[in-house]
Amino acid sequence: MRFAICNELFGDWPLEKGFDFAAEAGYAGVELAPFTLADYVTDLDAAARGEIRQKAERAGLEVVGLHWLLAKTEGFYLTSPDETIRAKTADYLNELARCCADVGGQILVLGSPQQRDLLPGVDRAAAMDYAAWALERVVPVLEQTGVVLAVEPLAPGDTTFLQSADDAVELIERIGSPQVRLHLDVKAMSGENAPPAEIIRKNAQLLAHFHANDANLQGPGFGEVDFMPIFEAFGEIDYRGWVSVEVFDYSPGVDRLARESLKYMEDCLKNLA
Repeated sequence: MRFAICNELFGDWPLEKGFDFAAEAGYAGVELAPFTLADYVTDLDAAARGEIRQKAERAGLEVVGLHWLLAKTEGFYLTSPDETIRAKTADYLNELARCCADVGGQILVLGSPQQRDLLPGVDRAAAMDYAAWALERVVPVLEQTGVVLAVEPLAPGDTTFLQSADDAVELIERIGSPQVRLHLDVKAMSGENAPPAEIIRKNAQLLAHFHANDANLQGPGFGEVDFMPIFEAFGEIDYRGWVSVEVFDYSPGVDRLARESLKYMEDCLKNLA
């Protein structure tokens, strides 16, 4: 298990500054939001993508992958009844997979609630069909690039589609590819009936990636969520993927959020030893 941090926390900092800070704070990896790199990843040519990878490597970091995949974009929608829009969305996800591989990453976290919410006249069953249709068209490029698309369930307050780990697993099993797996997020799991550790154990075989945060939208250790059971569950399932700090409330400040989140998680691991 290795710790990473999501780079949108650094706001408008130059990439190099954010990467250097993350490395100095003790992180091994960085997870990138595409909108911090360009309006659309199609705007990034091979040279630009290579430069991003090199900047991370110079800082001593590994690029984990990309998340917030469709944020701040227009024209994409995973569950649209319009086949043309779904095809366009699948095409862009393919380009995100290529970009992810080009910058050195291996994970695409598919959250983007505003591009998957149920549209008028579209029920859950239809949305599941539409999403499966789109993602099936991404699998060949995932296989070519070696990238895993990790489907992220979100709490009911954040989305009307894929509101639980069970929902996400249903979609993943519809696709039936080892390149399409599960992402779990502490804040999102806080809205489920079962505790996070139980959800982790239940989905051990599909879990590909993990976001560490708190129900209060800040970092791990900044709220009431106890991460000890979470790390106990990781040990039981022999989880060897990344744990990325993802924060939505930046009020404690970048320095505190980054450093204290990591220290809290490292202390949890020490206490389990």
